[in-house]
Amino acid sequence: MVKRTQTAAAARGGPEDERLGIGKSFTYGIQHVLTMYGGIIAPPLIIGGAAGVSPAEIGLLVASCLFIGGLATILQSYGVPFFGSRLPLVQGTSFAGVATMTAIVADGGLPGVFGAVIASSVLGLLITPVFSRLVKYFPPVVTGTVITVIGLSLMPVAAKWAMGNNDKAPDFGSVSNIGLAALTLAIVLVLSKVAVPAISRLSILLSIVVGTVLAALLGKADFSKVADGPIFALPTPFSFGAPTFDIAAIVSMSIVVLVTLTETTADLLAVGEIVGTRVGRRRIGDGLRADMASSAIAPVFNGFTQSAFAQNVGLVAITGVRSRFVVTAGGVVLLVLGMLPILGRVVAAIPYPVLGGAGLVLFGTVAASGIKTLSKVDYDGNLNLVIVAASVGLGMVPIAIPDFYHHFPGWVGTIFHSGISSAALLAVVLNLVFNHLKPGKAGSDPSVFATATRVIDYSDLKALSQLKNGDKIVDGKIVDAEGRPVPVQDADGRPVQYRLGSGPEAH
Repeated sequence: MVKRTQTAAAARGGPEDERLGIGKSFTYGIQHVLTMYGGIIAPPLIIGGAAGVSPAEIGLLVASCLFIGGLATILQSYGVPFFGSRLPLVQGTSFAGVATMTAIVADGGLPGVFGAVIASSVLGLLITPVFSRLVKYFPPVVTGTVITVIGLSLMPVAAKWAMGNNDKAPDFGSVSNIGLAALTLAIVLVLSKVAVPAISRLSILLSIVVGTVLAALLGKADFSKVADGPIFALPTPFSFGAPTFDIAAIVSMSIVVLVTLTETTADLLAVGEIVGTRVGRRRIGDGLRADMASSAIAPVFNGFTQSAFAQNVGLVAITGVRSRFVVTAGGVVLLVLGMLPILGRVVAAIPYPVLGGAGLVLFGTVAASGIKTLSKVDYDGNLNLVIVAASVGLGMVPIAIPDFYHHFPGWVGTIFHSGISSAALLAVVLNLVFNHLKPGKAGSDPSVFATATRVIDYSDLKALSQLKNGDKIVDGKIVDAEGRPVPVQDADGRPVQYRLGSGPEAH
């Protein structure tokens, strides 16, 4: 029966066009919402906290992000002409721009953030027709570096949350606060180990719920103001004032948009492969236009840059439910949640130490995703290691020393105060210089970094399993295709002076 239904769906379109009925669609759609809920509420909590707004206003930001995330998800999955990939792809507030927007909000406030998001998203919308030609300048060595720095740049936020967030509060950094964060972290780890897949996948969200209950029992949670305000309301356009437009902030967010476009392209290709449907240039273009259009509209409803949620791509693979209408149902659920500001106030009342404990894993997962991407990069015989090392290093500077650019002009600080912008700029430039611009014979005088990453294990040398095409023997020693000597080491990692035919000369 299932096979016949899928065949019929394929006849009408692709596997993603299968209709499961309203009941099943909303059941599976709610599962998508729960999977990404922890990720979608974190950005407004971070940005609102950095802006110094009240808990009620943070609640408004949370509700707004849920609302615009619902609209963006419906547009992406259901689609209209020229907008929407019509694939089971969930949209929500992007983590990629959080650190950059936190830097912008320090000078321009929320109106400055909203202005930068609108302008950069319009720019992203304009370049979507030619973005397929730009993707080659954002290979895994660049995107992996940037995603890693995104995760690392959010760690100070998690640490401050764990301490209580308000550095003027008498209990800031107290043992009770950090202990509550540690307990929440432990709950995340325990739930992640549970053999029930549904519980394991929702470990972040469930840990926040359990941690909040424990905090309430300990007298460290205050929900007295949750009832202050309407239960149901539509987001009011520009609740925080008209957007302002600063060139440096726009440039900084434009870099983030390029990274977001790259991530969404990867997610479109990934979900197409999982679903088993062809994703061509036109479909990618429609998907990216939906991404940027929803991002440009988001600030009108007090939201931020939108992007595809990779964890939901994984959920499609795990469940095998490929219908895009399931994700559309999830978008409707998000839309309804966004019209319940009381829910936003509940989220805003969650104790910061609880968020800090969960945030360590949540933000660490972002960094781990970047490291996973970097693990797929080829480091042999090139300078990719230098690209990663220099870009991560520059990206970590403003994270380690926030006042590093204090004496520079304001526009320099706005662009480079974000570790993400710093890392992305340098990674793109170095990738162009080292991997695309080759005026001379590459490798004629190689950097130590280019050869240091390849070493042959002497204990496995007789099997010749480590030799590559182009390797040759010169004067009894191994050299690669460019004539560079290939180091040989023993099983303990010690260098071996080796001459073929005579064995090891010395250790």
